Amino acid sequence: MIDRVTDNQQGPADGAEHADDGHYVVVGGRRWRATDPSIPEKLRAELVRALMTGRREVKARGDAARVMVHDAKVALGERGDPWWEPTDEGTRRRLEATIRTLLRSRGTGSICPSDAARVVGGEGWRDHMEAARSVAFELRDGGVVAVTRKGQRVDGTDVSGPIRIVADEGLEFIPGNE
Repeated sequence: MIDRVTDNQQGPADGAEHADDGHYVVVGGRRWRATDPSIPEKLRAELVRALMTGRREVKARGDAARVMVHDAKVALGERGDPWWEPTDEGTRRRLEATIRTLLRSRGTGSICPSDAARVVGGEGWRDHMEAARSVAFELRDGGVVAVTRKGQRVDGTDVSGPIRIVADEGLEFIPGNE
């Protein structure tokens, strides 16, 4: 059975329907994976805006911008491992995509690892903090992001206390956000 999506539900545009299990939506007779409903609304809205910006960039710049769309869809849970059956590797890939997408979305701003953990873990986000910090350090080692503590870049991984993640030279920005 399929239920019609109402205005107050998180879901696709008008005319879309949810499958009984909530894992898929049906649009124009085609089944698509639904956005993870556990993503906090503010972060979900930011990821959707980044997805829409990425789609516009694909029209303007072609294949070079497809990575932005892919990252946003993975962050939203619409690609990659199913959000309702997470694996350790799938969770790490989703954390990576979330960090990249949020940094592109915020331009020269920064994010906290907890932002990515909240996207991936919903109410159980604290269980994902260690993985989010670890992924941030891996992305730093790959030249994609920088990790800071009290405004200063950190080199090691043995860092206590709060850290922030900022874009580095290896992260392609969406034009107009820098």
